[in-house]
Amino acid sequence: MGKIIPVFIPHAGCPHQCVFCNQRTISGQKDSGINAARAQIEKYAAWTKLSAENELAFYGGSFTALPFAFQEELLELAGKYRTKGLIGKIRVSTRPDYINRTALALLKQYGVKTVELGAQSLDDRVLAKAERGHTGTQVTEAVELLKAEGFIVGLQFMVGLPGQDWDSLRDTLKQAIALKPAIARIYPLLVVQGTALAESYAEGKYRPLTLDEAVEQTFYLYQGLTENGIKVIRMGLQPDAELCEEGNILAGPFHPSFGELVKSYGYKIAIKKQIDALPSGKYEMTIVHPAKLASIIRGMHKANLKFWEAEGKVKVKFAEGDKFNIIIICHTDKNTI
Repeated sequence: MGKIIPVFIPHAGCPHQCVFCNQRTISGQKDSGINAARAQIEKYAAWTKLSAENELAFYGGSFTALPFAFQEELLELAGKYRTKGLIGKIRVSTRPDYINRTALALLKQYGVKTVELGAQSLDDRVLAKAERGHTGTQVTEAVELLKAEGFIVGLQFMVGLPGQDWDSLRDTLKQAIALKPAIARIYPLLVVQGTALAESYAEGKYRPLTLDEAVEQTFYLYQGLTENGIKVIRMGLQPDAELCEEGNILAGPFHPSFGELVKSYGYKIAIKKQIDALPSGKYEMTIVHPAKLASIIRGMHKANLKFWEAEGKVKVKFAEGDKFNIIIICHTDKNTI
């Protein structure tokens, strides 16, 4: 399996300043010029094995909104590393309203395979409050054009946006499933210094999600997308040094292992349903699981274990099994269920 070599071009090309955005803090990258891009690639090249499966990914800005000449310069740089054998694939991240046939022709010319769109939501009311500068319809049109041109499509979503509620989230999921992107990312909204959202938060006009709320809402999207064949490749922001620097995150559900929390929550509620379905009585429950899932199933600081045992119906034990299956065995004094 190849590696992703990320190149951050913070806010480069973005024609709008979304209320939540400070890409220089979020990405940890201050310079977006060609020399900065080359330096980022070289840092990874020093320890990354040559492989056609490696992929160079331009993140953080709106690639197709960049000046045409700069797009070419970046793609030519990527092409040189492909010629050297460091990478075999290229992907870009961009805005849905800057997808057109001219832009895609350039990407195809340089062998870009995957395009990720920062959709964030598919609810026009929420998009307007976030000052995204595009509509849900433009996301749909961009996805359709990308697919028609043979690109692998990714969509990026956020939970906790201003004005976003459960109805909005359900509608976004429904539309996302219908669009059938190949991959998706889900991020909880954080209040970052130097943003319009930070001002709203300071004035008491915006309340960020709690960590528990963000985990629940992210799991809702994660479950719905994965059950419909859409691979969720990341949940939560990368906890780089600049983002984690004191004072950069003012509020919001940040956790360095956010994705693990979301998956752990899924096991928590799934196994709780199994416990609730048991007849009245007291049971010993053994959960046999792959070794690599131990911390996710048990929960951080054994939170899931404590949750399952809280009502006194079950006493839970764990055992490591094969690499793939999770088996739940329940015992009473008389029976095995």
